[in-house]
Amino acid sequence: MRLAVNSPEEMEAFAGSCAQSLPAGFNLYLQGELGAGKTTFVRGVLRGLGYRGIVKSPTYTLVEYYRIADRDIYHLDLYRLAAATELDDIGCRDYFDGLAVCLVEWPERGRGCLPEPDLLIDIAINRSRRDLDCRARTAAGEKYLQRLSASYPDPVYS
Repeated sequence: MRLAVNSPEEMEAFAGSCAQSLPAGFNLYLQGELGAGKTTFVRGVLRGLGYRGIVKSPTYTLVEYYRIADRDIYHLDLYRLAAATELDDIGCRDYFDGLAVCLVEWPERGRGCLPEPDLLIDIAINRSRRDLDCRARTAAGEKYLQRLSASYPDPVYS
């Protein structure tokens, strides 16, 4: 599924709609250069799940934890990771327990220590808009993407 968003508000709205059908144990990874909108997307997911507090990027802490409606949500930002093996030092494997939703920015920096994502979203800056390329990587991701695509019948950008 490919989608163009024209503003941070559109990014948050799309992410909020993504939140509505996120299953437990789902791993969603976000790739894109600095300023592409990865944290904006995460903010939209959290808002879509009902979170009303401040959503800050865990660039320095690596992980922010949220408990929303009896769901565990982990937001990881691996930008400042020096080595993927640092993930073991922070107990990262515990986050991917099959129950929590994990939203990971800069997953390429954790390559080899992270499980396969269910859904990978590449965000590209295209002048004033953002182009999102959403790809399923697991059967759960494929099922999720089919439901999401049904909500956006003509999302293709050129």
